[in-house]
Amino acid sequence: MGALTPAPARRGASAVLAGYLLAGLVVLAASIAVCITFGPADLSVPDVYAVVLEHLGLGQAQVSRIKDGIVWELRLPRTLLAAVCGAGLALCGTIMQSLLRNPLADPFVLGISSGASTGAVLVVVLGVGAGAVSLSAGAFGGALVSFALVMLLAAGAGGGTSRVVLAGVAGTQLFSALTSFIVISSADAEQTRGVLFWLLGSLSGTDWTDVVICASVTLTGLVVCWTQASALDAFTFGDSSAAALGISVRWVRVALFGITALITAVLVSAAGAIGFVGLVLPHAARLLVGPGHRSLLPVAALAGAIFLVWVDALARTFFAPAEIPIGVVTALIGVPAFALILFRMRGRR
Repeated sequence: MGALTPAPARRGASAVLAGYLLAGLVVLAASIAVCITFGPADLSVPDVYAVVLEHLGLGQAQVSRIKDGIVWELRLPRTLLAAVCGAGLALCGTIMQSLLRNPLADPFVLGISSGASTGAVLVVVLGVGAGAVSLSAGAFGGALVSFALVMLLAAGAGGGTSRVVLAGVAGTQLFSALTSFIVISSADAEQTRGVLFWLLGSLSGTDWTDVVICASVTLTGLVVCWTQASALDAFTFGDSSAAALGISVRWVRVALFGITALITAVLVSAAGAIGFVGLVLPHAARLLVGPGHRSLLPVAALAGAIFLVWVDALARTFFAPAEIPIGVVTALIGVPAFALILFRMRGRR
C-alpha cells in the first residue's frame, strides 16, 4: 500500500511523524522529571536530572544520599514503569482495534487483562507450578486462555464486532469472579488486601527488574508490530482485502494476537489490571496522525506513556499519604471518554 503513495507525500508524512515523535519524547521526559518531584521530599527537576546523570556516569549530583535514593531507587523506577505500561497498553489497544475492526476493543474490555490476573493469582496464591512457573508465565497463560474463550464465544454467537465485545464482557466477569474466588478462599487477610489492591492496578514496590523486563517486552512488541504496519492497514478493510494484497491473514493475526497477549500478561504481572488506557488512547492518537499504523503505533505508545505517568502521579499524591489504585483513576477518566466514543459511533450511523 505504501508503494502507491507518491514519494513527496511519503516524505511529508515522515517529517510530520518525526515531529510528533520528537515532541512526544520531549514531553515524556519532562513529565517524568516533573512527576518524580511530587511528594513529601523537597526535590526539584534539576535535582532529578542531576541524579540520573550521575548514575549514568555523566556528572556529579549535589544532593543528599537520601534524595539520591528517593529518586533512583523509589520514584524513577515507578514512573518509568508507568510510562512503559501506558505505552504497552495503548499499543495493545491499537492492534486489537485494527485486527478486530472494532473501536471498542482493548485488552481490558475483551477480558485479556482479567485472564492474566487470574493466571498471576493462581501462581501467587495457590502456588501453581510449585515455583517452576513465574508470575509472568502464569499471567501469559491466563491471558491466552481468556482470549481463546472470548473468541470461541464470539464465533459461537455468529461473530461480528458487537458480539466480540459482549463475549469480552462475559469473559471479564468470569475471570474476575474466578480471581475473587481464589483470593477469598485461599489467601489470608494480609495477602488478600495486597492482592486486591494489586488487581486494581498498583505500581508500588516497583524495582528496576520490573522496568527492564516490561520495557524489553513492550519495545520488542512495538518494533514487531510496526514492521506489520501495512498489514494492519489492510486489516482495517477486512480479511478479504488483506488476503488480496498477499498478506497471510491467519498467521499475521495469530502472531499479533500472541504479541498482544504477551505484552498484556507481562504488564499485568508487574502492575495489575489497568483499564481504559488501551481503549481511549488509540482514538486520541488517530485524531493527531490519522489511521495509518506506521504513524499511529508509535504515537499511540507515546501518548499512553505520557498519560499514565501523570495518572500515576495523581494516584500517589492526591490523597497522600494514602494511595489510590491506578486502575481506579484510569477508570474515572476513561469512562467519560468511553461515553464520548460511543456517541461518536452513534453519530456515524
